[in-house]
Amino acid sequence: MEVIFLGTGTSQGVPMLACDCAVCTSTDPRNKRTRTSIHVVMDGLHIQVDASPEFRLQCLRENVRWIDLFILTHGHADHITGMDDLRRFCDLLGGVALPVYSTGEGMSRVLSIYPYTIMERPIMKGYPAFKLIEMPVALELPQGTIQSTLLPHGGINTLGLVFTERSSGRKFTYYTDCKRVPREAVEFARGSDVVVLDGLRPDPHPTHMSVDEAVAVAVEIGAPQTYLTHITHLTDHSEWEAKLPEMVNFAYDGLRLKL
Repeated sequence: MEVIFLGTGTSQGVPMLACDCAVCTSTDPRNKRTRTSIHVVMDGLHIQVDASPEFRLQCLRENVRWIDLFILTHGHADHITGMDDLRRFCDLLGGVALPVYSTGEGMSRVLSIYPYTIMERPIMKGYPAFKLIEMPVALELPQGTIQSTLLPHGGINTLGLVFTERSSGRKFTYYTDCKRVPREAVEFARGSDVVVLDGLRPDPHPTHMSVDEAVAVAVEIGAPQTYLTHITHLTDHSEWEAKLPEMVNFAYDGLRLKL
């Protein structure tokens, strides 16, 4: 299994507009954060999770050339507004609709923003087409299983995802954009080789986990390696990573993991 972190930043991105703080003006490339999304390759199956406003540029930067299915964790702007650029991958699939999995909230947001995409196949080459499917608790595929669980994120729930590759048995957990990780989600994540958690900033936030809250969840799950994502400009990568436990690190744009 391979995981590519296309983006690890918040809805404002880093550098943030009209900000001259130490992180926004930093020369450390790990402090340059586009909006959060990942690309997972599981036994050759290419799964895209979320599409940020920078999605097209992220794909060009990381040479993402194929997507078999798309998962929208939730309908917030920083995760959905790049979906129109999925049109190229519809072309590459041979002119069929791209499967798009999400919650009821996520699907309704796609319908409201991209009504022109909901069809069995694109109108013509160069147009997008999405097949909306409610994400099941366990999506069984020839290449492995993707389990889903709901994570509280303000007034909505985000999809938490656990990928298990069939050939290797490797397990990867992705829990972005959440205020807490319920007991069921902790149990889903146990036995993971790598876990990714929302770790917005050092200070508490009403709808996201802080760095300390995320570290506490990481310790509870007990994976050998945990990465924090969805990071604001209040967190300098090197400064704050030095304060983390040995098995926890900050993710950064372009980070690639081979499990």
